[in-house]
Amino acid sequence: MLREEAEGRLRALAGEHARLREDQWAAIKALVVDRHRVLVVQRTGWGKSAVYFIATALLRELGEGPTVIVSPLLALMRNQIAAAERAGINAVTVNSANPEEWEQVYAQVAEGAVDVLLVSPERLNNPEFRDRILPELAGSAGLVVVDEAHCISDWGHDFRPDYRRLRSLFEELPEGVPVLATTATANARVTRDVAEQLGRDTLVLRGPLERESLHLSVVRLRGAEQRLAWLSQTLHELPGSGIVYTLTVAAAQEIAAHLREQGHEVISYSGQTEQAERLAAEQALLDNKVKALVATSALGMGYDKPDLGFVVHVGAPQSPVAYYQQVGRAGRGVERAEVILLPGAEDREIWAYFASLAFPAEPVVRAVLAALEEGGVLSAAALESRVDLSRNRLEMMLKVLDVDGAVRRVKGGWEATGEPWGYDAGRYAQVAAEREAEQRAMLDYLDTTGCREEFLRRRLDDDTATPCGRCDNCTGAHRSPEVEERAVERAAESLRRPGVEIEARRQWPSGLPDLKGRIRPELGAEPGRALGRLTDIGWGNRLRGLLADGAPDGPIPDDVFAAVVTVLASWEWAHRPVAVVAVPSAARPLLVGSLAERLARAGRLPHLGDLGYRAGPPERRFNSAQRVQAVRATLAMPSALADAVAAAGGPILLVDDRADTGWTLTLAAAMLRHAGAPAVLPLVLAVTS
Repeated sequence: MLREEAEGRLRALAGEHARLREDQWAAIKALVVDRHRVLVVQRTGWGKSAVYFIATALLRELGEGPTVIVSPLLALMRNQIAAAERAGINAVTVNSANPEEWEQVYAQVAEGAVDVLLVSPERLNNPEFRDRILPELAGSAGLVVVDEAHCISDWGHDFRPDYRRLRSLFEELPEGVPVLATTATANARVTRDVAEQLGRDTLVLRGPLERESLHLSVVRLRGAEQRLAWLSQTLHELPGSGIVYTLTVAAAQEIAAHLREQGHEVISYSGQTEQAERLAAEQALLDNKVKALVATSALGMGYDKPDLGFVVHVGAPQSPVAYYQQVGRAGRGVERAEVILLPGAEDREIWAYFASLAFPAEPVVRAVLAALEEGGVLSAAALESRVDLSRNRLEMMLKVLDVDGAVRRVKGGWEATGEPWGYDAGRYAQVAAEREAEQRAMLDYLDTTGCREEFLRRRLDDDTATPCGRCDNCTGAHRSPEVEERAVERAAESLRRPGVEIEARRQWPSGLPDLKGRIRPELGAEPGRALGRLTDIGWGNRLRGLLADGAPDGPIPDDVFAAVVTVLASWEWAHRPVAVVAVPSAARPLLVGSLAERLARAGRLPHLGDLGYRAGPPERRFNSAQRVQAVRATLAMPSALADAVAAAGGPILLVDDRADTGWTLTLAAAMLRHAGAPAVLPLVLAVTS
């Protein structure tokens, strides 16, 4: 009887011909009848959401409370709400995009009018939600669902510290409240870790991960311009609409711009895209109004377009597991979907950058704990003035410490709990080693002569994997790397088009004792220019080699200088600079010095010289507060230069090799303005991102 009702619910959700899979029914029965904890590891498109929506409907009919779904992405939440509506389930969400609706949602939940409440894992540690809403939810929930549950495990490719907080939630649930965790991308190690965190003899339902519609291939091309030209040349041949994945925001913007120039309807999409624009882009792809979204991994878990015809990667993700998850967006409702990987020489450098954001060394962590013990409640901004970590890395570390019980998020920031805490160096080293092994496996995927899908499924510990008979290696039908020469020339022209605007700093960083609020306009810099970003696939490739740690110093190369001149020629400044000043460089004095001198000669401007250092250049710093303090303590204005700036009587072109945080340029500009420059125009070779 219960199964018949479940089958009816499935037909309302998925159509008249839908039938429950045996593992779907096993999961539903375990949740509704046995009130067990269940982990479902099944391929994308298998129907994991049907399990929790049907279980919700059945539990609600039995008088149970609402289902709480922990979901990692806004795009995924939107799809889940739409699916719930099709099943006749009232689903609502509390997230960063709808704060004006929170109180109304909480009231609806309290009244019993809500069947499903979707929240992000980060919401679980919002002080108000954690202390006021969560205890009541934990006591009244009829079902708790953790979507994309591989994020719980730091062995997984997409670990998020806030997910680990769920273990505490599971322990606080009353006896008999079922828990369901779902994912499509968990190998055996991650599966064991997640099941252990769920506790209580978790039932694990794991199935084969074959995707019968996917046709995988790899195309090796010589350089970035060949990859971009090949993509532009091939895009119109690919079926339907799809996704072009990139590794960085800069690459997404750069590739989308070129494809649009070549007549393709595409939109760039990343974590930096405004919320309204993201919604519009997702809908445009759903409605087939664009050929592709050129996206970072921000468009990933849970984005559901059944007729997605292709996924192309310009650059390889760091692991086969992450790659298989992303390509799983394609081909859910079509017989054939094309999956193409265009690896790049810069991929490993980008992987290395992401690896540098791992959990900090013990002395840094201890410094944070000491600062909190001494200072009481401190915001992340205030901690930045005491500890040298970037904001993102600092907040990631605080979340881990919170889950470990060493700190606690409270109104106004973070506080130390006083609980003993040990630095688990062995585990962090093991996780790092696992990441390196995944990267090696990704390189092996590129080189394999065997079945590509079998390779990926084996990396996910799918022992049922056999040759697919569809990929380029199985069929012997390898895509041609040939590209029209004119297309390569157009791509090269696009990629080599120089110039990135540097937004001027307008506010001092928080946490400094004597510099607060807005930078005085009479001391500020004008918006500046850079030749390129280190993260893009055009000038980034050239600049990464030129500015790499350990790269030999030397005069500015002619091709780079010519591109800088092009940047200057296109710079629509209000008033032309009257002189050139350089920021002194300890690592690359020849590079920066020759750039400043040649620019002065080319523009027929006086080169007034360099700013100086009181006691050597500042140590490199990773956050704004630390960087400002370090630069203030070292950067100096020679008196002769101050006199020359005052005598010049016009805007100064300020030259440096790169801008990371932007604070060296900001403080240098303030010195020049104080000396009498009416405006300062920063010019650098590269910005970090």
